[in-house]
Amino acid sequence: MSLPRPSAAEPLLKTVHKFGLETVCREAKCPNAMDCHARGTATFMILGAVCTRACRFCNVASGRPEAVDLTEPARLALAVESLGLKHCVITSVDRDDLPDFGAGHFADCIRAVRRRNPDCTVEVLTPDFNGSVDSIQIVVSARPDVYNHNLETVPRLSPTIRPKAKYIQSLRLLEYVKRLDPAMPTKSGIMVGLGEYPEEIPPVLDDMRAYGIEILTIGQYLRPTQKHVPVARYVPPAEFAAWARYARSIGFAHAYCGPLVRSSFHAEEVFASARVAAL
Repeated sequence: MSLPRPSAAEPLLKTVHKFGLETVCREAKCPNAMDCHARGTATFMILGAVCTRACRFCNVASGRPEAVDLTEPARLALAVESLGLKHCVITSVDRDDLPDFGAGHFADCIRAVRRRNPDCTVEVLTPDFNGSVDSIQIVVSARPDVYNHNLETVPRLSPTIRPKAKYIQSLRLLEYVKRLDPAMPTKSGIMVGLGEYPEEIPPVLDDMRAYGIEILTIGQYLRPTQKHVPVARYVPPAEFAAWARYARSIGFAHAYCGPLVRSSFHAEEVFASARVAAL
């Protein structure tokens, strides 16, 4: 398979620049950025480009965030319209500095995109909102089509890899989403190659299903810089395929597992497949 020409990404990049938006593709050094941009898609990162946390796997800058830009929802909606997107993925940095952890801005973005693009489905990939049920409820009330929140790693490694988050809190967040809206698909993912043992993966998938999660992603961790946690192992494709088979056997509507899989990679196709499986 040949890589797309860099020029194929120009329309997307020009649109993102025109409307003053950020993408997690660029900030997190995603290996699939060229592929997604060439297809005219990106994962929009709202609430600025500075995170209040410093997870050991993530390349997004950490520090004191800027003020929330109240024009961002409208600009995001215009960009989605300009790109002709049929599925929009919205994520954000952590905003532990805000009273609602940024949930209200998420909801504003969802509604703005919907008003201007009524045929576009919206997927959110949210932080944990520090476990605030009020914040979760604010986002769910805006009725995204998919609610994604990543566990990132196995419980043994979670305190080291994402020290300000909690494994069980992430599971409970997605369980609460289902409690608020049982029809809303929930999605989560992990990285492998962080030092977990292969036998630790199936229990995580069991936990996800026990908390009602329907869509799974598993991808290979790639070290963004020398300051981040080293890669412990490069997982062979056969293991990814085995985890996908196991996930389907325990009831996931869709399991997207592979070395370059990321939580929002091919999100539109993954959502469509999960909907078909649920019928």
